[in-house]
Amino acid sequence: MPAQPPSGATTRAARLIATVGGLGDRLPAPGTTAGSLPATLLWSVLALVLGGPWQLAAVTVALTVAATAVGVWAAGLEGARRSVDDPGPVVIDEVAGQWLCFLVALPLAALGGVRDVALFAGVGFLLFRAFDVIKPWPVRPLERLPGGIGIVADDLAAGALAGMLLALGWRLLGV
Repeated sequence: MPAQPPSGATTRAARLIATVGGLGDRLPAPGTTAGSLPATLLWSVLALVLGGPWQLAAVTVALTVAATAVGVWAAGLEGARRSVDDPGPVVIDEVAGQWLCFLVALPLAALGGVRDVALFAGVGFLLFRAFDVIKPWPVRPLERLPGGIGIVADDLAAGALAGMLLALGWRLLGV
């Protein structure tokens, strides 16, 4: 079992981050409804309002790095607090993985408007959820890494694989 986390404000902050403001504790199927779906919706709005592809790429990099770095810390503390290796309500890992999916595929996508963004985000969401649930090699072995790293790493791998497939499909289908 992981070591006991600190108490107080640090534990509360880690819990709020790890569960995306507590949504992971309140919604059914939290990986989907509290993690990937809100991440997809936020990314879609950003894709529509940002000025161009470089701005979207830069923001997606920043979001992915931030969710990963803070997510490893928060997920590790929350997993230790709950005495569970990868608690279901901890969904910051799905957020990071979903954003990595979009980041990997973005260089091959020319998103021209609402239709393109909706299609890209929707397919990316479905692919990420499939890879996250099925956990093909090398995704599943990463769950065995310790603490927050193990909680987040498998979702990053699922996101990378989903992003590669999204990019390939986007390019081959000429969307």
